[in-house]
Amino acid sequence: MPIGTIRDLGAEGKTVLLRLDLNSPIDPTSNLILDDKRFREHLPTIRALEKSRVVIVTHQSRPGKKDFTTLEAHAEKLEQLLGKPVLYVDSIFGRHARESVHAMKPGEVLMLENVRFNAEENLTLKPEEAKKTHLVKKLSSMADVFVNDAFGTAHRSQPTVVGLPLVMRSAGGLLMEKEVSHLSRVFSGAPRPVCMVLGGTKVDDSIDVARHVLDNGIADQVIVIGVVANVFLAAAGYNIGKPSMQLIVQLKYEPEIQKAKEILVRYRDRVVMPESVAVRQDNHRVEYSIDHIPDDAPVLDLGMDAVATLVQTLKKAGTVVFNGPAGVFEDADFATGTYELLKAASKVEFSVIGGGHTAAVIDKLGIEKDFTHISTGGGACIEFLTGKKLPAIDALEQSKKIFG
Repeated sequence: MPIGTIRDLGAEGKTVLLRLDLNSPIDPTSNLILDDKRFREHLPTIRALEKSRVVIVTHQSRPGKKDFTTLEAHAEKLEQLLGKPVLYVDSIFGRHARESVHAMKPGEVLMLENVRFNAEENLTLKPEEAKKTHLVKKLSSMADVFVNDAFGTAHRSQPTVVGLPLVMRSAGGLLMEKEVSHLSRVFSGAPRPVCMVLGGTKVDDSIDVARHVLDNGIADQVIVIGVVANVFLAAAGYNIGKPSMQLIVQLKYEPEIQKAKEILVRYRDRVVMPESVAVRQDNHRVEYSIDHIPDDAPVLDLGMDAVATLVQTLKKAGTVVFNGPAGVFEDADFATGTYELLKAASKVEFSVIGGGHTAAVIDKLGIEKDFTHISTGGGACIEFLTGKKLPAIDALEQSKKIFG
């Protein structure tokens, strides 16, 4: 069942609770926001609600982290990008918040305090439990309808994400709609061949994605890079060296080697592993074929032979879904694999990038406009690609059933 959209909501003149994901990299000393990509992605939704009273519910980081802070800087940044005032209220649902919302006129925008300052928002709850929380009761009493545009938190079963849609007429925002429509196209109607590139360090998620897309014939090929490739190489019986193996153990991904083995047994012809790697020796980049990886040097990038082969594979693809870097791209000596594969991926007919680190690299390379879709949610995007229904999407579908 599809989620409701802003167009169906009839929000004109109403008070709208708008859940955004403005969680951004912050300089802890100055509280300056270092990257405003997520803000920019939400602007179309805020503008589409210009005849409503818009009450923004959002978060920054989570308890215990250095960048867990108030949203004063976020309201200022949004005001700057939106080109109209954004009132910041240092309360979530206290008297000051309620009175400020009550005093709003249509067309005005207000941002409540970091919703994760409320302990309930940090709980993982079933929707039926979430709707009974004080947080959901108090927030829902302050507005007429709810719009969820926070795709970046769509995989979390938290009160504002899954509780509010059960008690209020709700819809997905324009960004939520865009994310769902592009990512759904990967499963049906994407130009063939479909090639998944799975890298970075989220090995367990990547293995789930690989299994899902291979079992269901969604992807024709899965290219593994980064730590994901090291797990597959170990599964295929290659010695990846002590430092790379230690990293896998440290990240608690040893059980994934067995899962990678099972995938290789069934789909060896469709999983593409790098044939060479680059390591650091005596402070230099040195390349080795995968059957001669030194025991004492960490694997930090693809070798140039591997880059050339994988680029050729990508050139033949109709669709590329790319999630996670090929190596330690922050170090210029080991950025080649990530850079070259992304450049190749940008040239295919339909290209989807799974957010996070990969999106940051694309920004740096200045090739953002060459991709069909760059997801704003790393974790949410990869979970969507494993074929699981995201809690936020499920809750919006339930809301449509309840409220029409």
